[in-house]
Amino acid sequence: MFTTLPVVAFPAIDPVAVQFGPLAIRWYALAYVAGIVIGWRLAMRLAAQPGSPVRPREIDDLVVWLTLGIILGGRVGYVLFYNFDVYIHDPLAALRVWEGGMSFHGGLIGVVLAIILFARNRGIPLLGLGDVVAMVTPIGLFFGRIANFVNGELWGRATDVSWAMVFPRDEAHLPRHPSQLYEAALEGVVLFILLMILNKRGIRRNMGAMSGSFLILYAAARIFSEFFREPDAQLGFLAFGVTMGQILSIPMALIGLWMLVTAKGRPAPDRNIEDEGEKKAA
Repeated sequence: MFTTLPVVAFPAIDPVAVQFGPLAIRWYALAYVAGIVIGWRLAMRLAAQPGSPVRPREIDDLVVWLTLGIILGGRVGYVLFYNFDVYIHDPLAALRVWEGGMSFHGGLIGVVLAIILFARNRGIPLLGLGDVVAMVTPIGLFFGRIANFVNGELWGRATDVSWAMVFPRDEAHLPRHPSQLYEAALEGVVLFILLMILNKRGIRRNMGAMSGSFLILYAAARIFSEFFREPDAQLGFLAFGVTMGQILSIPMALIGLWMLVTAKGRPAPDRNIEDEGEKKAA
């Protein structure tokens, strides 16, 4: 019934941004690079703000740890949460990352583990470090969702809205919500603005409050956007019509709520002031 409706033309963007002979650089890879580089530079500025429990040079050293956490966690999360049956029969397929398949929730777990290990290794307040990373995470989410749109993947549910699109890789050829753009707006732009407003209001004075706010707001955005996104074909709708993305977002929201409620008991030390005091004493 949807195929006869007028739709917005899907922009024909080559998933390969640049190619040098057999070497192809895809927009998806550039999205990861852009998210990490821009997030890193902003995190350095946030760490330099008065009252920060994290020093800018520590953010500098953290980037490699986070990059590994994002890639390894994202891939392992996809294997476990979204396509376990396939990979249990063909474990080596999990190594073929160029075929696609990344999970935000898995990447989040990888990032959390990287932050825990790095904070322990350097003697940095764990939740203070997590707060800085949480504030810049929407940047990576934005670029990642735009890359999903460019690749014509992870499209939305069939619809009759006037801005519906037919995605070339969709074998059903149905007009669908461009849900990747909804997610880029909610998980990227809106979430980033809200976190920056909270930062301006001094929420980082209590460690864990920013991380908790991020988890709650992201979970709300993801649960809402999943109502417009087509579930992964191998999973479909789960019990009561919910999706895997919605189920995985519920514990995120609960953990975030706990972090936010308990944050008042964790005042953040200003380690930049400590550095200045040490320089004067020397």
